[in-house]
Amino acid sequence: MRTLYHLWLSPFCRKVRLVLLEKEIDFELKAENVWERREEFLALNPACEVPVLVEPEGVALCGSDPISEYLDEIHPEPALLGQHPRQRAEVRRLVAWFDGKFNREVTENLVGEKMMKRFLGLGEPDSGAIRAGYENIHTHLDYIAYLIERRTWLAGDRLSLADVAAAAHLSAVDYLGDVPWEAHQGAKDWYARVKSRPSFRSLLEDAIPGAPPARHYANLDF
Repeated sequence: MRTLYHLWLSPFCRKVRLVLLEKEIDFELKAENVWERREEFLALNPACEVPVLVEPEGVALCGSDPISEYLDEIHPEPALLGQHPRQRAEVRRLVAWFDGKFNREVTENLVGEKMMKRFLGLGEPDSGAIRAGYENIHTHLDYIAYLIERRTWLAGDRLSLADVAAAAHLSAVDYLGDVPWEAHQGAKDWYARVKSRPSFRSLLEDAIPGAPPARHYANLDF
């Protein structure tokens, strides 16, 4: 069986989990405390970063984009990258938006400051960064609503890796209760559709010891 080494609130790990679940691929989860720099894990990925997916024959794949695209190639249904080059270009553009811009402007400022610093022992959260995260998230939720007004899903007519990446980041922020859903109905409606998919149930069951999720986190109706 495949093994996914992950961290619970890493959006990049959540992205791969969702891809595996959307494609109904069996796997087991292993939480990896990357700050411990275990020799066995370094042998799998010298960068000592998650996600890492180990195939049944022992081959290790590293990074959320390489893993996701690999899985889409070997298990083409449902297709998450698109059916033709322009679709794939748009999916990749939006994946880069959420894994890059959203991650820098929102996820790192909220999840990173409020949770990861605590686990890594990096000191107190930066209140300025947290304020920036709260301010920046509105722009991204507005952009999601803009896309959904014009498309069925973020990148087109079908759910794609773009929706998976966006939902992975938002689910990590929502675990903390930091997504202002009530001010962004369009984004909320889109997330409710993603949240209600069978693949999302595993994420909604996450509960980190000592850091329980926001009360509404697992509710499909918020």
